[in-house]
Amino acid sequence: MDRPGLADFLRRRRALLRPSDVGLPEGLRRRTPGLRRDEVAQLAGISTDYYTRLEQRRGSHPSEPVVAALARALRYDLDERDHLFHLAGLTPPPRRAGGHVRPGLISLADRLTDVPVVICTDLNEVQWQNPLAIALMGDHRSYRGRHRSIVWRWFTEPEVRAGMPDADWAHNSAAQVSDLRATYSRRSGEQDITSLVEDLLECSEEFRELWDRHEVGVRHLDRKRFIHPEVGVVEINCETLLTPDADLKLLAYFPAEGTDAREKLDLLRVIGTQDLHPSP
Repeated sequence: MDRPGLADFLRRRRALLRPSDVGLPEGLRRRTPGLRRDEVAQLAGISTDYYTRLEQRRGSHPSEPVVAALARALRYDLDERDHLFHLAGLTPPPRRAGGHVRPGLISLADRLTDVPVVICTDLNEVQWQNPLAIALMGDHRSYRGRHRSIVWRWFTEPEVRAGMPDADWAHNSAAQVSDLRATYSRRSGEQDITSLVEDLLECSEEFRELWDRHEVGVRHLDRKRFIHPEVGVVEINCETLLTPDADLKLLAYFPAEGTDAREKLDLLRVIGTQDLHPSP
């Protein structure tokens, strides 16, 4: 681990970024240009104290998920991300399906402020959500290991389904498997997709039945209904945009026509993740 190099590389990039570059408000008073340490820590999902120690050439060796989160927070491109991994004494993830989100894709997503937006891998591992997506469906970015995959949690954690009406479960299950089939066909033999499918086949009878149908296809457009505890059912159209290698997906959720989804999303933009029920 090159502590001085890592500290300098983090500090220099932080100084180059403005809050508006990463979707944060500018604020009224800033003593120095660039982001503050607490803002970088917030974006990466780590403590301010730990990030500060990294910039001060102290602290424990950062893990791969932490380095990947810092690369996303500081908008590094792939070459810069790989350099960050090397400075941390780690092997960079593969360029393909490595889960790295290009700065340009996040910049595009940042501009879609009035609709929920999610960026995920082709294994449905959430890499980025805008505030409205977190308010609507919860924060999916903190999961680790196998649980990072939405499709894994859908078939192995029954409580996940409470976020959708019962009548939609069968459709969503079939769509999840069809989408995963497309990834499996495109990347057949690669360890991450192979192990995920094998584990799902072992753990879920429903998944096994759907997998045996051999239905395959990426969902470019789908209609979904989410149940939110404060605003009720929100019906939306999901548009899927794929990166050139199809290893990352940008999901934008637009209000379904003829419904009250627009008003409910506008309300969620105001209340965010607040719990409006009084404490007993």
